[in-house]
Amino acid sequence: MRIGELAGVVGTTTRAVRHYHRIGLLPEPLRQPNGYREYTLRDAVALARIRRLTELGLSLDEVKDVLADDRGEDLVEILAELDADLARQEDDIRQRRIRLAQLLEQAGRTGRLPVEAPVSPELAALFDDMARASARLHGSEPAMAAKERELLALLETGPPGGDRSWLYAMGQSLSADAEAMRRAYAVYAQMDALAEAAGDDPRVEETARAIVESIPDDAAQVMIAAGGKGGAGEEGGFADALLAEFTAAQAAAVRRAIELLKERAG
Repeated sequence: MRIGELAGVVGTTTRAVRHYHRIGLLPEPLRQPNGYREYTLRDAVALARIRRLTELGLSLDEVKDVLADDRGEDLVEILAELDADLARQEDDIRQRRIRLAQLLEQAGRTGRLPVEAPVSPELAALFDDMARASARLHGSEPAMAAKERELLALLETGPPGGDRSWLYAMGQSLSADAEAMRRAYAVYAQMDALAEAAGDDPRVEETARAIVESIPDDAAQVMIAAGGKGGAGEEGGFADALLAEFTAAQAAAVRRAIELLKERAG
């Protein structure tokens, strides 16, 4: 058989056959005096097995190991690992589909997704409540409210396995209490009012205390505990990057609020 006939019998391509030759996966037959390769039935059997193994999901390196082990011991081990990997992929796909279904349900129910999407159902519920609170305002939503949503989405994304209990506790508190949401939007407005103020503006202290009063006790406790692990005081750390997003007076209010939270926790 010529290479085209071999590829046709097995259902692959001549390009694949030549690649298998180059990497040593399929021995290359001797060329005939006319320069053509002449393949035998044994070559077709070997190529067919390569195709079956790759269709199972084995890499070419794994196929090479299997072919080198006539007893098939490596194949059993590789197939077991492959099965475990596929099981993990199935679970990942199932979880992703559940998450997609939640997002599609939210979009169908509200007619939109927040610009920060995708976020967790807990955070999505909080953002929905914020949207409703914003719609009741006279005038436009405070810019600080949008900045807070961006920050919450960032904090939720964080490293896998991180403690987000304080984040969800704060969200639940705001969602469950209309007065708490009203206070939060009052704080956003106060922060907006500091946008053009100096760092020593007398409204800084008032705003800092309003920030602290808007944070539930349980959320404050976890926030303080987590704050000691994040390098807040390190140059170039997350806290520095966060404060750089605020004006001088806004940053001063946030720093003072952190001090007050620590005092409350102590």
